[in-house]
Amino acid sequence: METYHRESAAAREAGITYHLVPVPVWEAAKSTEWYTPEAYEADGFIHCTNGIDQLVDVATMFYVADDREFRVLVLDVSSINSDIRYDDDGQLFPHIYGPLNTSAVVGEFAVSRLDDGTFLSINR
Repeated sequence: METYHRESAAAREAGITYHLVPVPVWEAAKSTEWYTPEAYEADGFIHCTNGIDQLVDVATMFYVADDREFRVLVLDVSSINSDIRYDDDGQLFPHIYGPLNTSAVVGEFAVSRLDDGTFLSINR
C-alpha cells in the first residue's frame, strides 16, 4: 500500500490529524522525543482520525471502561516523521506506522465524560 498524507477536507485544509491518549500516558511521554501508545505493540501503528467529531463515538466504543482522564492530541501532519497510511476506504482514519515524534504535537484538547465513562465532548 502506498504511503501518503491525505486528509478529509477540513483536516487537509488545516494540515492536522487527531489522536486520543490517556493523560498519564501522554504526561510521561511529552517531554521525550518519541511517543508510542499502550496498544502500539499489539496494533503495530498509532490510531488517528481526521474527523475530530468522530472521536467522541470512537472513544466511547473503545475506552468507556477506562476511567483515566483523556486528551486529544492535535498533530501537524507535515511534521510527523513516521509513515502515515490510510487503511480505511473513507480516508478518515490515518495510521502512523512508527513512533510519533512529540514535536509534531501542536495542541491538546481536554475531553469531557459522564460518570458512567461515556465520552461527552472534546473541549476545543
